[in-house]
Amino acid sequence: MTTPKIFGQRGLVVILWGLLLAAALAALVMGNWELGFVALATLALALAPVFLASRLQISLPMPFMVAVTLFIFASVFMGEAFNFYERFWWWDIALHAASSVGFGTIGFLFIFMMFAGDRYAAPPVAMAFIAFCVGVTVGTIWEIFEFAMDSTFGLNMQKSGLDDTMEDLIIDAIGSGIGACAGYIYLRGSGRGSALVKALFGDFVERNKRLYHKSRARFRR
Repeated sequence: MTTPKIFGQRGLVVILWGLLLAAALAALVMGNWELGFVALATLALALAPVFLASRLQISLPMPFMVAVTLFIFASVFMGEAFNFYERFWWWDIALHAASSVGFGTIGFLFIFMMFAGDRYAAPPVAMAFIAFCVGVTVGTIWEIFEFAMDSTFGLNMQKSGLDDTMEDLIIDAIGSGIGACAGYIYLRGSGRGSALVKALFGDFVERNKRLYHKSRARFRR
């Protein structure tokens, strides 16, 4: 029963990769170097997690690959090549929110890995807080990058300056908090929505048992 679903997710990722490659080739043939560069850069970023995971011997769940590919496609290709950031005022906010939740989630998986998957090695709230800090830190580094690019190359990545930066940081904090809270629910194994959280984190942990060798299959009730 799960095969068609997995095939559909994998098919979506392959289609997006194909669209980016086709757009890059078409743009280069027509002499639109900027669009071609953006399309190739987007494709490279979308493929990067695959090669990085292979290098580190990490198995990535297909839903994660779909989410990463869609995010990169929406942010770099649609946002820059088709100017969605200017066309839709909420585009940047939505992408910041999605990325911050993702970084909070990834932060939790990294912290949980440091404890070898031992959910009793530290209080769940402590692990969740560290994951929150990781997500906010990544968001802050990105804002520093935007400031550096604007100052060095005269770009306008910060849009309205301080207001845009503070808005992004607030969204990053909220999104990172959501990702960290999901990790807390996973560790506690109780509460509403825990089934979805278990599926989200449990799939990754199950695929990478060597990184979480102390992780227990059952949750406390």
